[in-house]
Amino acid sequence: MKKVLVLSSWSRIAAIGSIFIAAMLFAACGDDDSSFAPQDEDSSSSACEECDESSSSSKDDVQSGDSHDSSARTSTGSSSTSKSSSSSSKDVMSSSSAKSSSSVAYVEPCRADSVDTCEYGTLTDARDGQTYKTVTIGSQTWMAQNLNYAYTGVPYKYDVYSSDSTSWCNNDDASNCAKYGRLYTWAVAMDSVGLWSSNGKGCGTSKTCSPTYPVRGVCPEGWHLPTQEEWRALFTAVGGKAFAGERLKTTSGWSWDEEHNISGNGTDAYAFSALPVAGRDDWGYYGDYAYNTRIWSSNENDRFYADCLFLGYEYSNAFLSTTRKYYGYPVRCVKD
Repeated sequence: MKKVLVLSSWSRIAAIGSIFIAAMLFAACGDDDSSFAPQDEDSSSSACEECDESSSSSKDDVQSGDSHDSSARTSTGSSSTSKSSSSSSKDVMSSSSAKSSSSVAYVEPCRADSVDTCEYGTLTDARDGQTYKTVTIGSQTWMAQNLNYAYTGVPYKYDVYSSDSTSWCNNDDASNCAKYGRLYTWAVAMDSVGLWSSNGKGCGTSKTCSPTYPVRGVCPEGWHLPTQEEWRALFTAVGGKAFAGERLKTTSGWSWDEEHNISGNGTDAYAFSALPVAGRDDWGYYGDYAYNTRIWSSNENDRFYADCLFLGYEYSNAFLSTTRKYYGYPVRCVKD
């Protein structure tokens, strides 16, 4: 009988030890903000590479992929800008617009109900003649729409899947390009072949690179792909990361948050007008609209992952996350 009791005690100790180890392993891959939030570079360890995809909401769109080194195109061009107003390391940068987020001042909202005092302008992309609305938020001037430059004629290949382009309209519907902009792989966003600039040349999949900042990438002349530090500066200008998601999202188009019984729409208090744009995975599948968006950054995380902004319908805050380089996501350019 004593022998049986001893064995039972050891069994209980072993079981308790197993539970403790499992709990520690689970905690190692968690997120400070939410168990369903994408991994936030500012608050989480990068040791858990897959956490940004696996721990995000079940509504999060694409699941896996890499990037692609595109072959060169022949089109060239420049851009012009005009400005009007309705009112009177990772991030080593040489751009005059680059500022540490710690030195950025808070900017009062410029849109509320029928009041709009935002500082608007326009950007004309000389490569195709398209004109975009721009908005100045503090010391930064941003495109207020996603880029819609058609980077076509360059074949895309991932494993056995291929397509005739490395930029796409969501669900292959041209009307979606007009509303949401085009989706680009990170290599195209960075202009990895050096078509317009050498600053991002060689930045593609399965390798790391050392870009020279600012990286023009696929942006019009005089504009560039934002760094993570420039996203942080934007967050600070609009009141901090905890409020940035709500204040940067559009006032319509985002899904209803059933868990909290509130709208997923934002206030668009600074006219940044971030729309929910489903991504495209490496096999050509598109995610669902209305739930979230990722927008490329010019910083990479490692050989297969690059950094991005993440906004979700269920979050009032904004995230700096990572995603696979082969995915297709929108581009927002910031002025040099």
